[in-house]
Amino acid sequence: MEPDNLELIFDFFEEELGVAVVQGDALPGHVGSACLLSSTIVDKSSGVITLPIMSRNSRQTIGKVKVDYIVIKPLDGFVCDMSPSLSKCWKPRMALDVGHRGAGNSTSATYHLPHSAHILSLAKVRENTIASFKNAASHGAAFIEFDVHLSKDHIPIVYHDLTCCIAMKKKLDKDSSELFEIPVKELTFEQLQLLKLAHVAALKVNADKENLDDENDASDNQPFPSLQQVLLCVPESIGFNIEIKWPCQQKDGTWESNLPTYLDMNKAIDVILKCTLENASNRQIVFSSFVADVCSMIRQKQNKYPVLFLTQGNTDAYPELMDLRCRTTPIAMSFAQSENLLGVNVHTEDLLRNLEYIQQAKSKKLVIFCWGDDTNESENRRLLKQKGIDGLIYDRICDFMLGQTNIFQVEKLDELKQQLPEEAFVDCSCPDINHFTCQSVPGHDDNGSTYSSEIKSGEQEMYSTESDSGQSCSSF
Repeated sequence: MEPDNLELIFDFFEEELGVAVVQGDALPGHVGSACLLSSTIVDKSSGVITLPIMSRNSRQTIGKVKVDYIVIKPLDGFVCDMSPSLSKCWKPRMALDVGHRGAGNSTSATYHLPHSAHILSLAKVRENTIASFKNAASHGAAFIEFDVHLSKDHIPIVYHDLTCCIAMKKKLDKDSSELFEIPVKELTFEQLQLLKLAHVAALKVNADKENLDDENDASDNQPFPSLQQVLLCVPESIGFNIEIKWPCQQKDGTWESNLPTYLDMNKAIDVILKCTLENASNRQIVFSSFVADVCSMIRQKQNKYPVLFLTQGNTDAYPELMDLRCRTTPIAMSFAQSENLLGVNVHTEDLLRNLEYIQQAKSKKLVIFCWGDDTNESENRRLLKQKGIDGLIYDRICDFMLGQTNIFQVEKLDELKQQLPEEAFVDCSCPDINHFTCQSVPGHDDNGSTYSSEIKSGEQEMYSTESDSGQSCSSF
């Protein structure tokens, strides 16, 4: 049967049934029905539709019901087969350090220091650029987190805000300029590369124009890199936490960035997924979003990459959202469990008030990450790691990870060491250095030529979990 030929019937019944109603009735208490034809919603990815409720006998309208719907269409050209799936695969290990927007927020990050108020502390490298991502990778970050949405010509680009501020010089006054806020989706990729722009969030903190970008930027420092550029230019050893940026509706009915209408969800997510699948190679990737329908759609369209549901929980820092699924952490966990997502990404402020959420998530077999300004404080990170958090997203990661080895590289070296015979290793302890190194071990590559490799032991605990297909999986 074709998807656009389906008919959905909603039946309504009385809550309290009397004897007279039940006797001799094939459908006791049935008062009416509402009918939804899939052909009326197939052209849209999501929305709300109002249906009339028709009485059972007279077929008169006795009421109406509002139905929220989402239509998930398959990703063209991608087949979910029985190969190992990473959608629910996670290796237990020490908490992962995740660089927020790469090397950190460079527009409005705050730190809370002991005995002091929140202070502004910005990253030294411009956020969400290839330079920032490479900086985090060179310091040993396990993952970097960044936002992706589409330009006008449907190219996935990396940028935090849904809008950008453009400075336009006045004709009669060359020394002054005006700032205009414009949705990113209204500009082509080529236009975005030419802009002299400023972040909306930064301008709200600092009313002057000091936050405008420099006109002459090195290529790696250029804002608005494409997702394809990032996938190809940043070292593959570092994982990506890709947040799909999408407008959220607030509880008061207003929309984020004043964008009540946006792109078609199916088409936009298909473009981002195809770009990732074609260019990611063997990189570790986790998707995430604050929009529950986006998470459901990513999970249903493919089975290669896992999904984390972002939630802000109970907080005064951000406006309360309309969607009940992301208002509280417990509801978010229930949603993630029902949609078979990898886990949740919780606001640290809410998590610090309710540390038991970490074990609650683990009891539901969910992975739990955390994000927010409170994660920037090292004492909070220490506490959360002690409680068993799986990942921490924070700013200025390069200031805290001074040249550490990437955890995934350590694990690969451990796997290689386990494949070599014991006689290949020779202890060569040095009295002046308080650690052990191993001599170069002769081996062969795939072509049969000899090579030398330095083997380092890692102290990570190695596990593997079952994938959706039932095969052992150890990629994450």
